[in-house]
Amino acid sequence: MVESFAKQDAKVAFIDIDDDSARVLINSLPEANLWYRQVDVTDSYALQKSLVDASLVLGNINVLVNNVANDRRQASEEVTVNDWEQCLQINLNPAFFASQVAMSFMQKENSGSIINFSSINAIMGQPQMAGYVTAKAGIIGMTKALARDYGEFGIRVNAILPGWVATKRQLASWFTEEEQVKWMAAMALKKLVTPEDVANLALFLAADESSMITGQSIKIDGGRL
Repeated sequence: MVESFAKQDAKVAFIDIDDDSARVLINSLPEANLWYRQVDVTDSYALQKSLVDASLVLGNINVLVNNVANDRRQASEEVTVNDWEQCLQINLNPAFFASQVAMSFMQKENSGSIINFSSINAIMGQPQMAGYVTAKAGIIGMTKALARDYGEFGIRVNAILPGWVATKRQLASWFTEEEQVKWMAAMALKKLVTPEDVANLALFLAADESSMITGQSIKIDGGRL
């Protein structure tokens, strides 16, 4: 995602909990105009401060991409109160509190685009992922609410709902040959969704070409649903 926006000559601020991976990414984009900070997104105050600090360096916030997830599998009967709350703190809360700050900047310009990441699991459900599915369904509702709240200021808010994306983590953790056969059998397009496919959709939603699209939840799943 960072790379795709940087290739459009955008000024890109990003945060990550994985400092090592972030540094590798930065080193791979020596010409890019990047701002980075290691942040735990469950700390809402630190998250909001990072957006303000980034704006002091890069300028006004025109586009916000809320792309954070932890899709830990856990049987529903084993979920503790702490497990549930932590799941929402990772998968739902950051999108709202980051948007809250970004919209205060976007209102000054009477324009802006917020892109929230949900999941097709919010629609189809998924075993052993009750917290994650609940949080990602919440992202869809929040997207619609914020689009209504801030449309008068020219701010657009949309959600991307990826299917199974062939990221390194997914391929290493869950994507067995058996699962691949089963998943692709249910897809209209018989090829995997790539991170680049998803980034291209985000670029479109950030651009003026999508200026009349807001409050929408857009699936990118190769026709799985």
